[in-house]
Amino acid sequence: MAKKSLSERQKNILTYIEEYVAEFGRPPTIREIGTAVKISSTSVVNYNLTKLKERGLLERDAEVSRGLRLTEKVAVATEQVKQSVGRAMAKANTAVGSVFRVPLIGNIVAGLPIEVGNDGDFSVYDDEDVVEIGSSMISGRHDNLYALRVSGDSMIDAMVNDGDIVIMRNENEARNGDMVAAWLRDGTTTLKYFYRENGRIRLQPANPTMQPIYVDPEEVQVQGKVMMVLRQTA
Repeated sequence: MAKKSLSERQKNILTYIEEYVAEFGRPPTIREIGTAVKISSTSVVNYNLTKLKERGLLERDAEVSRGLRLTEKVAVATEQVKQSVGRAMAKANTAVGSVFRVPLIGNIVAGLPIEVGNDGDFSVYDDEDVVEIGSSMISGRHDNLYALRVSGDSMIDAMVNDGDIVIMRNENEARNGDMVAAWLRDGTTTLKYFYRENGRIRLQPANPTMQPIYVDPEEVQVQGKVMMVLRQTA
């Protein structure tokens, strides 16, 4: 008996995985797949992924949250050009095989500074909150990175929107033009461009409707520099 053809939902899942990998260089999460194909239940997404795996269209690594790999059979199932799917499959396999985990340790405001009340310590999230990134996406050391979720719109002209995640390198020094997480001595924190000028520090938003913040050097502490921005796709 011939196998039942794929449902439209399953075809959409395969297409989304392929397109996501082509754009971001890593497979999507279960929740991202559900949002993209309009499935509210993660268990329903998992059910369809299991069916796709049974048909040999996907491979899954249970130990990795983004552990999805397209197989060669996807080309036939989705009526895509085999060469295109092969490139996406190789990219996905490479991304899954070389991911590292960055702790998501809190929020950072891209707007007016807000009081954090903890001497600039962002570590308010659980240990299980992590972001997985392909090793090739950030050069240099990976053991001094952390992630913050952005709240606010002061950096929108720098393509950093509300809900995005910024990957930070833990550094206390910054050069002019660096985008930094800055903690101020009055107990507030903010995400801004950093500039030294005329004996002061200018924390510059990337939003023409907002004004820069000027502080004395001893009143500000750089806690990290932005290395990468992960866009909120939902």
